[in-house]
Amino acid sequence: MNCFKLFGTKGSLVWSIVQYSFFLQDSWGPLMSHISGFHDHVMVVVLMILTVVVYINMVVFFFPCYSRYMKSSEGLETLWTILPCMVLASLAAPSLMTLYLSDELSNPVVTLKVIGHQWYWSYEYEDLSSSSFDSYMIPTCDLLKGDFRLLEVDKSVKVPLNSESRVFVTSSDVIHSWTVPCLGVKVDAIPGRLNQLSLYPSRVGLAYGQCSEICGSMHSFMPICLEVVPQEEFFRWLWSS
Repeated sequence: MNCFKLFGTKGSLVWSIVQYSFFLQDSWGPLMSHISGFHDHVMVVVLMILTVVVYINMVVFFFPCYSRYMKSSEGLETLWTILPCMVLASLAAPSLMTLYLSDELSNPVVTLKVIGHQWYWSYEYEDLSSSSFDSYMIPTCDLLKGDFRLLEVDKSVKVPLNSESRVFVTSSDVIHSWTVPCLGVKVDAIPGRLNQLSLYPSRVGLAYGQCSEICGSMHSFMPICLEVVPQEEFFRWLWSS
């Protein structure tokens, strides 16, 4: 980062492009933290496999006499059978743990229903009050300075900080996908079906997402904006609305 700052504004712009194009977003919850850790684990395994394959190819290419007269080897056959099994097991264990964590739901404080439409989202708060609203993208011509193009909405959906929220996702027309990368959530919105997920945000602020399933000509204009607020502020807003 510091090396990019040496080039001033252009360097900061390049760093922003690199950061948000090639890396995962910062984690806003325990699920995304596990996903990031699993990603790093997979990259280490891939790098180790690549190193071994390159090394073996170099040995075979530069020293062909070592393997020219080798007809069979039970040791090698055992090795290339056991090692892949161990690698797959090392990938399966954290993957299953992350998958289990994404479905775990213990004690939600609020239930939110998300309904996908062509081409906007509707939100309904259950249990505590009957509050519902539609969320549309703000046109580019109406954006304020500092706003994000194709990500800002007229009404953001509020969720409490450091609290578990149950989210039901469905659709009224075609298949959509409700996705918030920094929270590690992505679930399909299917007509006639309710899909469930849990949110546990650990940072105050605005979390952005978009529809991740091609749903028509305006698919790119279905942003998602979650506003994470302290729990007391959330309940004050919910009762006042």
